[in-house]
Order: sequence, then structure tokens, then C-alpha cells
Amino acid sequence: MINVGGSHFSLNAFSEVIFKHKKVEIETVALKKMEANFQFLQHFSDQKLIYGINTGFGPMAQYKVSKENVLQLQYNLIRSHSSGSGNCLPPYLVKALMLARLNSLAKAYSGVHTDVVLLLKELINKNITPCVFEHGGVGASGDLVQLAHLGLVLIGEGEVLVDDKLQPTAEVFKKNNIKPLSIHIREGLAILNGTSAMTGIGLLNIIYAKKLLQYAVLLSAMTNEVVEAYDDHFSYELNVVKKHTGQNKVAAMLRDTLKDSKLIRSRSEHLYNPENIKHDVFEDKVQEYYSLRCVTQVLGPIYDTIANAEKVVVDELNSVNDNPVIDHENHNIFHGGNFHGDYVSLEMDKLKTAITKLSMLSERQLNYLLNNKLNEKFPPFVNLGVLGFNFGMQGMQFTATSTVAENQTLSFPMYVHSIPNNNDNQDIVSMGCNAALITKKVIDNSFEVLAIQMMTVLQAIDYAECAEKLSPVTRQIYTTIRQIFPKFVDDQARYGELRKIKTWFQENEIPVFSDPVDAAVAVD
Repeated sequence: MINVGGSHFSLNAFSEVIFKHKKVEIETVALKKMEANFQFLQHFSDQKLIYGINTGFGPMAQYKVSKENVLQLQYNLIRSHSSGSGNCLPPYLVKALMLARLNSLAKAYSGVHTDVVLLLKELINKNITPCVFEHGGVGASGDLVQLAHLGLVLIGEGEVLVDDKLQPTAEVFKKNNIKPLSIHIREGLAILNGTSAMTGIGLLNIIYAKKLLQYAVLLSAMTNEVVEAYDDHFSYELNVVKKHTGQNKVAAMLRDTLKDSKLIRSRSEHLYNPENIKHDVFEDKVQEYYSLRCVTQVLGPIYDTIANAEKVVVDELNSVNDNPVIDHENHNIFHGGNFHGDYVSLEMDKLKTAITKLSMLSERQLNYLLNNKLNEKFPPFVNLGVLGFNFGMQGMQFTATSTVAENQTLSFPMYVHSIPNNNDNQDIVSMGCNAALITKKVIDNSFEVLAIQMMTVLQAIDYAECAEKLSPVTRQIYTTIRQIFPKFVDDQARYGELRKIKTWFQENEIPVFSDPVDAAVAVD
């Protein structure tokens, strides 16, 4: 069981629920606080004008709602804002959204009845996920449209995904003996007013970004190995004089990966030895191209970006992002804008820019291996067949190049793409959910680019017949991936193997880096 409602919900715990299907339980103390918070709101709101309880919403807040209509008001909000379009989000993204909303409501500042979190817990544990559409929210009064579709399911309406099948909520609830939520006072507004869609998706983006970073380090190491690069560019001594955490972490990861490699050369041994420098012109490059030599400087900022994104988005996960905030301990209600998603939106934009750069590095390393005029070691396109008759990795390069180009276009920030709406009540918005979803696309794309690079590296290793000289770490990866993608000479369609390697990257970790959730980035 993973407990929800404590002082801190970690990214590791979040990952356990989403990917390992651990069940959640709500802390008893959280339920007690929620009950006290709910009771306070009931008493405090009597004979007072409080936004979203006895008023309309947004620019309609100037209109008072009669006492006999206050509960129906909450249903009206949920139904009217269930207006999303596009595709239903994949179930694991929706589960992340639900978990983020559950954790926020369990902080006991939303004035909701405990029925809400108990129902959310039941749906999460039974893997019943609402159909939440990708298009709709602007990330200012929270992820209104996405969370409205969550609210619609909680009241027993709309549709849910169970076992990858879209089914009417009412039928699924009846089959599973689930009682729909009944509104008590402000459950509709509390469900909708929050950043839980962008936060849930953002957290999953961070988890996958960590894996991408690991594989980018691994592939950079293997590329350096197969071209027999020098060792000093990832040395402790060179990197420690540059005072960035990410650069030094990446350098350490490269050293761990390449330990005991028989292919990486020592500059001191080869170029500082008078016996080896008697020529006027050297066939071997004295320094490698930037895509091989500047790996720590390129991937270091990406490491730091992921680390900062984790801190910010986990802080958002553990925040109260409702409005108004119901503070039963201070006996007051505070109106403001905690539902505004700028923190998440900005981090997602920075993250997608960083991951785009990661894919660009991969594409440049790929191009180096494929271009015989650059590497002067391998045949064109690492073609193991007959030149001119066979094509090697030529066709795959087009896919990598076009995919990186898409990443570059998608890297335009959503954070500064505010469009006023809601009769100009929402006159500056975050577009946070859009930012998180576009970042997800960039991450998915990057797994494809790295998979193509892996296919190329393996072909290069076999051409050079150097598998026995690889480091223990890279040799293990070579052996594992070759079971998915055998060495080829003759031309065949490779898209199926590309898909398999991409999936393997997404689902597996690199042994030397331990747990993919922890190892790439450790935030104090």
C-alpha cells in the first residue's frame, strides 16, 4: 500500500502506483482533517457570500445563487465544463491525474466531504480511469476541462476506460458496486479547481526524461567506444573545474559506464608519448567532434533541468491548488489563484527544450557514425552488405532527422502563449496541460531517435568486430538488445524492431544506474 495524505508524497511513491500498480490508502489523520475542514465550511458559509458556494463562477460570480440551488450549481459546473475534445488520454496519464488530485484534496483545504477521496481511491485501486480528453484546459483556474471529465465520472456520468475499452460510467459503477459521488457543498468546484492534470502528466514526463538521460549517456559512451575516443573529456579532473552539478554527474555516469573498456584510449599513452608523435600529419583525430567530446557539457544542463523540474513539480503535487482555500485551523477562507499552473508550465517548457537538445545530440552522434567521410572508420550508413546494392541504416536516418525536426518545432514555449478567455476574467493563463502534453510528445519522439542510434551503434560494433572489447556495462546492453535486433546485412523493413527497442528503453533500466526513477537525478 502507498499512503496518501501525509506531509510529503514522493516521486518514487507516485511511480509505484502508476507503473507497479501499488494500491493507495488514505492516511487516517488526513481523513480526520478533511472531516474537520468540511464541517468548518458548512458552518462558516452560513449567511455569508462565498465564491463558488452561493455564487456563480468566474465572471458570473456577481450573481448570487439561491439556497435551494447551491447543490445543483456544483453539478451544473461539472456538466457544463465537460467539453473536452481530441483523443482520450491514455489510462496511465489519467491515473496520474487522479492520484495528483487525490493527494491535493487530502491536504484538507478544499472543504470537501471525505466521500470524494474515498471514491477516487477506489477507482485508482480498481484501475477504472475516466475518459479525459487531451484538449480543453488553459491551466489557469486549474485544468478545468480535464478535471471536469474526472468530476463527471465521479458523479456517475460520462465514460470510463476499463481494460482498454471505453464504457459508460453508470454500467461500470453498477457492475463494481460503486456508489457515485453525491454533492455535499462544493465538491464540483474543488474537483475542477486544480493543477492535477498538468502535474500528473508532468511527473510522468520527469520519470521518462530520467530514463532518456540514462540512455543518452549510455549511447554517448558506446559511440565513444566504437570510435576509440580518448578518455580525458569525461575525466574527473577535466569536469570538476567546471562547477555544475549536472556536468559532473554525467561525467561520473560515463566513467561508471566505460570502466574497464578496452576501446577507450588514454591520451597520455597515445599522444603524450614521444614515440607516438613523430609524424607531421596524424590520421587519427587529436580531438573528437563536439558531439562525442562535449557530452558532459551538453547533457549536464539537461540533468540539472530534470532535477529542477522534479523539485518544482513534486512541490506542486504536495501543494493545495484549490480556490478558495478553506482554512479551518485559522477559521477563515482565502480567495486567490493557487489553481494557476505557471510553475508546472514553465518547468515543462524547460524540460521539453532540454529533451529536444538531448535528441539533437543523439542525431549528431548518429550522423557521425553514418557518414564515412566524418568517422573514416565505417562504410557509408554502416552498411554491412554490398555498397550500392544494400542500404544499411540509410532509411532509418530519415526517420531520426525528421523526428528531431519535429521536436525542435514543438519546443516553442507554451508558458508565454497566454490567450485571455472567460470574458477576460482569465486574462493571463499558463497553458500548463498543453505544455505537459507537448513535452510528452517530445519525450516519446526522443525514445525513437535514441532507438535508431542504438541500432546503428550495434551495427558499427559488429562491423568493427569489437564486442569483446566493450566495457562490461555496454557489453551487457549490446547482448540484450541484439536479442531484440539481430545483426543484419540484407535489407528488410526495420520499423518493427525500432518499435521493440523503443518499448524496451521505456520499460527497462540500465543496471549500472540502478533504479531509473532515482539514479539519473537525485534531488536532496
